[in-house]
Amino acid sequence: MKFSERTRYALANSIKELMRNIPLDKISVREIVENCGTTRQTFYRNFKDKYDLVNWYFDKIVQNTIKQMGLSLSLEEGLTKKFEFMQEDKYFIISAFSSSDLNNLFHYDYCCIYEFYKEIALAKGPLTEDIIFLLEFYCRSSMDITADWARKGMKTPPATLARLLVDAMPPRLHDYLIDLSNYKVMM
Repeated sequence: MKFSERTRYALANSIKELMRNIPLDKISVREIVENCGTTRQTFYRNFKDKYDLVNWYFDKIVQNTIKQMGLSLSLEEGLTKKFEFMQEDKYFIISAFSSSDLNNLFHYDYCCIYEFYKEIALAKGPLTEDIIFLLEFYCRSSMDITADWARKGMKTPPATLARLLVDAMPPRLHDYLIDLSNYKVMM
């Protein structure tokens, strides 16, 4: 692992440790760097702010699973894996989804999910305004459910939550997203 990657993980572990006892919005960069024995300059060489750090770490633990959809996982299997990874870092995820900052994980994950689903849908051809509306609606709704699930302690099993989210997909959108075979070509 490269030095810069080790530094990023050290900063991520530091903020994760702090997030066990302090809400993310109340943690300062000073506390993050002091907790892991580095400098503010090092922090800002790697991240623009603490939310950028949180989003980077989230990518490391979750988004690689999303990228496996269409290669080896179905949509439901990929969502199940995502929720399982989220459970493994439960306190980090709960705190991150509880943030009220505009750059919070909720917003970041929504943008990632929306772009991912949009790419899958586009593999089937141009999207109508109706499909774009359904896609935005579904992504916002599923993110609200996911954030609620996280903030309430992740009590629903990941496979159940994934199944429910796939079942809740609007039928017209379902036709665009359920078959990921065309998405493989775009990877």
